[in-house]
Amino acid sequence: MEALSIIALADKLRTDADAYEFLEDLRWNGKPVCPHCGSVRKHYFLTPANGASRKTRTGTASERRVWKCADCRKQFSVLTGTLLHGSKIPLRKWVFVIFEMCSSKNGVSAREIERKYNLTPKSAWFMLHRIREGMKRDPMAGLLSGRIVADETWIGGKPSNRHGHKRGQGGQGQTDKTPVLSLVSRETGEVRSRVVADVRGNSLRAVIAEQVDAKATHLHTDSAGSYAKIAGDFASHSAVDHHIGEYVRGDVSTNQAEAYFSQLKRSIDGTHHSVSREHLDRYLAEFDFRFSTRKISDSERMEMFGRQVGGRRLPYRIPTQRSSSDS
Repeated sequence: MEALSIIALADKLRTDADAYEFLEDLRWNGKPVCPHCGSVRKHYFLTPANGASRKTRTGTASERRVWKCADCRKQFSVLTGTLLHGSKIPLRKWVFVIFEMCSSKNGVSAREIERKYNLTPKSAWFMLHRIREGMKRDPMAGLLSGRIVADETWIGGKPSNRHGHKRGQGGQGQTDKTPVLSLVSRETGEVRSRVVADVRGNSLRAVIAEQVDAKATHLHTDSAGSYAKIAGDFASHSAVDHHIGEYVRGDVSTNQAEAYFSQLKRSIDGTHHSVSREHLDRYLAEFDFRFSTRKISDSERMEMFGRQVGGRRLPYRIPTQRSSSDS
């Protein structure tokens, strides 16, 4: 894929028809696949090949590129069955916002997208959550193995900054910050983060077991007692003791996880300002995606995103089940 920038993308996508062709190249690599029956045989293109607008049954003009399957005879487009399915937002806007999400190291806030792309606050907020859904790790991805760094952090404001009557409230040692566990592969650089109920041994064991092949994993952590309790689950366990100023010993350290936490917290504080617990997992998926692909170009990252949007849907009722003040 050619190198992309905002200017190059604007030159490339003059119309929504151009945006459809662009996504078709990303998702299908020029070979349409029917999302209804999975057929890769010849498909019939129902709109003019030059992308000229056509009239819909209501009489309005549309540049939506529609295909018809030669096997099941059903119509489909590159958006069918994806996280963009059914969206009324012009596809060009979607492509530009996706590129910003893939290329912005610190993320992009919904308020910024609302202002830059002339969207309503709800549309911008929901749009970004749908993109985060597409950034989630592939459910079929294998377990991590080899040298794995595990570390935890806490996301949330300082209790000392709150109003007097709210200080000291919450559990976990007089704080209601949200604990997050991150696992970083020393071999591949991939990071996988999860919100956890607490940082006790049993809670960490359950989350780690879902992500790593314990018997093929050499776990690197700090000296927290929770890891000592589960050390026997792994091929080996090595720890550095931060209390005595030890941060690196040989090839053992938690610096990779600390680097990820540093980027995550700077971005949440500077871009989003506040992230609620019920939506934090989606934000973690976004930052995991960018951090894990930090060695590749923005174009390659967007191409990777385009290949994994199929089969992912996020109905509006799901992220709005609870009230949120996310930015």
